Amino acid sequence: MTQTQVGPGLEMDDDVAIGYPADRVAEQWISVGSDARLRSGTVLYAGTSIGDRLQTGHHVIVREECVIGDDVAIWSNTVVDYGCRIGDNVKIHSNCYVAQFTELCENAFLAPGVTVANDLYPGQADSADAMSGPWIGPGAQIGVNVTLLPYVRIGAGCLVGAGSVVTRDLPEGTVAYGNPAVVRGYVADLRDVNARVEQTDSASRFRLAVTSPVPEDAVRS
Repeated sequence: MTQTQVGPGLEMDDDVAIGYPADRVAEQWISVGSDARLRSGTVLYAGTSIGDRLQTGHHVIVREECVIGDDVAIWSNTVVDYGCRIGDNVKIHSNCYVAQFTELCENAFLAPGVTVANDLYPGQADSADAMSGPWIGPGAQIGVNVTLLPYVRIGAGCLVGAGSVVTRDLPEGTVAYGNPAVVRGYVADLRDVNARVEQTDSASRFRLAVTSPVPEDAVRS
């Protein structure tokens, strides 16, 4: 029997499992803070401690021996494997896989489809004994479909571009992208987002004007 401690204000759908038995945990217990919102298909394993105001999407799995802070959001079809540390105000979007022994510091963000690895030489026993996911620093922003390899350290406030494969440490405040990801500059030097939006909007209008079909009466004339 799992000892379940859940704070007040819990909202959960019918098919949510809190305290799913974990084979790796001797003492079956789970702690969930106040005001959690757990959507259908969420499974929280025994042996995990979760802070206040957790939000999950649909079909989210959080394995055993995780420690999760306050105001964390984990969206649909994401798996957080065992032994992870997740700080306050972390956002993990849909279709992510967070491997065992990964640490996400406060205010970090994983965009949809991020994959985290933790095994240097898959299939080798020595490598399995030394598994470790990456360390993702405070406020780091990881783009869509990024892959983070074992042991890498993503510095505080980094921005990793979509589709990148991060194989080496990234200094704090840097912008990196590519396969393998390479530092290309600094977040502090990025162009203002409003300028980017205005440029994109102008380009879209130009493309629309060029590709719009010609009216029939213009062809006849």
